[in-house]
Amino acid sequence: MLELANISKRYGKAQALAHCELRVPAGETVVLIGPSGCGKSTLLRLIAGLIQADSGTIVFAGETLTQGNILRARHRMGYVIQEGGLFPHLSVHDNVIVMARYLRRDTAWIANRITELAQLVRLPLELMTRYPAELSGGQRQRVSLMRALMLDPELLLLDEPLGALDPMIRYELQQELKVIFRQLGKSVVMVTHDIAEAAYFGHTLVLMRSGRIVQRGSFKDLARSPAEPFVEQFITAQRDPLEQLAEALK
Repeated sequence: MLELANISKRYGKAQALAHCELRVPAGETVVLIGPSGCGKSTLLRLIAGLIQADSGTIVFAGETLTQGNILRARHRMGYVIQEGGLFPHLSVHDNVIVMARYLRRDTAWIANRITELAQLVRLPLELMTRYPAELSGGQRQRVSLMRALMLDPELLLLDEPLGALDPMIRYELQQELKVIFRQLGKSVVMVTHDIAEAAYFGHTLVLMRSGRIVQRGSFKDLARSPAEPFVEQFITAQRDPLEQLAEALK
């Protein structure tokens, strides 16, 4: 489905990515994790064609991505960012259909698709006339997911999609998203800094540090056989506060 080979990216003297290799099989969820500034969001933006790599190749659905074909390929990708990234001056309905309208999809097809997606993400149709500022954070993320799925893409790209939500809403949407991923069977690349969220969603976790991929595998692989001390440190740093709280509550 998606394969990145020898991807590197610099911003001035800063090495954002260095010789990264990544493979995303069809129908699987790959989660990019790591501390802030490790390059995971940069890697996602490269896949989406929002920035260009200095070296390396990206092959999507059997086709090498270039500046000449990236716009067409992007129509086969859905992209969700933190806090939704909705256009504040457009209604929910117009936010969802923005690309379908640009591509001049049939009006009846658009209407049917909106109904299907609203049911899928559990968003009441009566909210379609509202504006993003009139929605809760969880509702905005549901709208953003609808927009990403509007053209029935083969690949979903999610950049910290739940990071700004309060814990209860985040927990609810995590459960719903996992059901949606399983139901649709799409390939997914997700970025998160939360190891528990990564373990919950990912078939494969890809841990990054300073622009490099340190280790990839299941959560059990990383926890039981860390490739270097940083892997264990990253997992322990997020696990310890919960363990300490559990001890305090005993």
